[in-house]
Amino acid sequence: MSDTTETTTPITLGADGRRWPGFAEALAVWGRIALLSFGGPAGQIAVMHRILVEEKRWLGEARFLHALNFCMLLPGPEAQQLAVYIGWLLHRTAGGLAAGILFVLPGVIAIMGLSIIYALYGNLGFVAALFFGLKAAVLAIVLQAVVRIARRALKSPAMTALAATSFVAIFAFAAPFPAIILSAGAIGYLGGVTGLKAFAGSGDHGTMGAGHVEDADTILGLEVPDHARPERRHSLRLAAVLLVLWLGPVALLFALLGPGQVFSDIALFFSKMAVVTFGGAYAVLAYVAQAAVGTYGWLAPGEMLDGLGMAETTPGPLIMVTQFVGFMGAFRDPGGLTPLTAGVLGGLLTTWVTFVPCFLWIFLGAPHIERLRGNAALSAALTAITAAVVGVILNLAIWFALHVAFREVGTFQRFGLHLAQPSWSSLDWVAAALAAATLIAAFRFKVGLVSLLAGASLAGLALYAAGWIQA
Repeated sequence: MSDTTETTTPITLGADGRRWPGFAEALAVWGRIALLSFGGPAGQIAVMHRILVEEKRWLGEARFLHALNFCMLLPGPEAQQLAVYIGWLLHRTAGGLAAGILFVLPGVIAIMGLSIIYALYGNLGFVAALFFGLKAAVLAIVLQAVVRIARRALKSPAMTALAATSFVAIFAFAAPFPAIILSAGAIGYLGGVTGLKAFAGSGDHGTMGAGHVEDADTILGLEVPDHARPERRHSLRLAAVLLVLWLGPVALLFALLGPGQVFSDIALFFSKMAVVTFGGAYAVLAYVAQAAVGTYGWLAPGEMLDGLGMAETTPGPLIMVTQFVGFMGAFRDPGGLTPLTAGVLGGLLTTWVTFVPCFLWIFLGAPHIERLRGNAALSAALTAITAAVVGVILNLAIWFALHVAFREVGTFQRFGLHLAQPSWSSLDWVAAALAAATLIAAFRFKVGLVSLLAGASLAGLALYAAGWIQA
């Protein structure tokens, strides 16, 4: 296929003659997903699944999980990369760019605004109260996502055992995320090669529940779209452009400012982070916090948690907390600029070098992964990885629940164990009660996402006004 065919003209027909979504329609859907993308990767993936698979039926269950499994293997935010992947499947490179940019745009704007307020006025009480309520809702959203993904990924006792093992490994022994993923992939691949039914890939539908959507019943259907087939010349040219966009600013800053200057340090550190960090935002946080607090002195330890609170309760990837880190680092070392100007530029630079590589990974790898969708061994490996990720996400949900309900959470380390250990005297009864209320609303009364977030945030503000919380 010639690279001149890379256009934004929508394809007329999808599988079985269904109308392919127009580019403008896709933009509206991606904008809606972006505004609803609260709750970290688990919640964001659940939102995408509900809208793209169950509601729009643009792609089916198996294809969605296949793309998700690939994104789980990449460094960086898997939910944003999944958006790029699906956007590219529907509308080529322009679709992938639009989906990926729209997915992070609300978070960029929200975190920038909150960073400015934080830097100029401190942690305002009403803002902290808003976060107090939203955290409870986010906990419910994450737990909902765990249940939804588990129902679709744990199709056999072997997959359930993989999920349980991965949970124990990371929760009780602090096993590194990459080791868990690689081990699960190897087990799944061997199971696929040997033809074990328990390791059948995502093409083996099994019992997926009432929400299961067959690939054949969707717009994309079963086949690989013509524009999604790998074309070497176009791929190499696109990769070259993205590499320049990613590393060009880094080289320019070093040439103009030299090493040891805050903007050079931000560009280099977060470019390195984009390559070496796996496992999503929570896995990245320890790495970023160690460097931002200990090495560069951009933040105090408590401020890192404040930044995470911003990212957890605003739309977009949790890794957007890095924008807050870059903002505060440049704000406090502005050089010849005003602190506010330096902070804004530092935050935007951080976001740029963090997310541009995500497009590179998808546009280079997705055509080959899509072509291998029918490979039984690879499909089994990726399916096993998804099962393992269920256990990892459950660990994150428990971690988050502990930090919502308790003001102090330590670590028990003995006999090889590495367990979270909350201080019972630090139990926040108001936060725990609000979290329980949101869980009942979500699971018992099936309250919608927007209503849940709005209700919890209003509850936080009301509790603050009544003096029940000291935000």
